[in-house]
Amino acid sequence: MSSTDQFETRLDDDLALLTETLEEVLRSSGDPADQKYIELKQKAEQALEDVKNRVSQASDSYYYRAKQAAYRADDYVHEKPWQGIGIGAAAGLFVGLLLARR
Repeated sequence: MSSTDQFETRLDDDLALLTETLEEVLRSSGDPADQKYIELKQKAEQALEDVKNRVSQASDSYYYRAKQAAYRADDYVHEKPWQGIGIGAAAGLFVGLLLARR
């Protein structure tokens, strides 16, 4: 299982936990003096904060990796311009063939 698959699975689990917790909050009495309501509300707030932090960290990680890939591609094209042109032409031909089939 790749790290992306593991992240998606963990994120799905986190979102499911968050959903269940928020549903519990909504089903509770809603009485601000009710101790169970206060505990569930705190649990939901903490779960939401945890998920937001994980999503933010993952977003930063993906941004950094995409930026590094772009830099590597730029370096490659500068080192081997004709191969870069060939790859671009092949990709364009492939996309054109796919679009023409529609």
